[in-house]
Amino acid sequence: LHRLKIASGHLDKVIQMVDNGDYCPDVIHQSRAVQKALKEADNVLLDNHLKTCVADQIKNGETEESLNEILKIFKNKQ
Repeated sequence: LHRLKIASGHLDKVIQMVDNGDYCPDVIHQSRAVQKALKEADNVLLDNHLKTCVADQIKNGETEESLNEILKIFKNKQ
């Protein structure tokens, strides 16, 4: 949640900068901070999912479903 709030703060700043007509490279720099914060949040979420849900699914014999779900995440990764 903390990382998502950081991303939200960066995004609010990007919106404010665009509204103010700030210098484009400065806006891009701030936009990249949003993207980095979201990527870090994704990594934390994935780590948690692997350690909890995926581990439980494998223990319950749902290995195929669990692997397909993870593969789907990586196939949609940009």
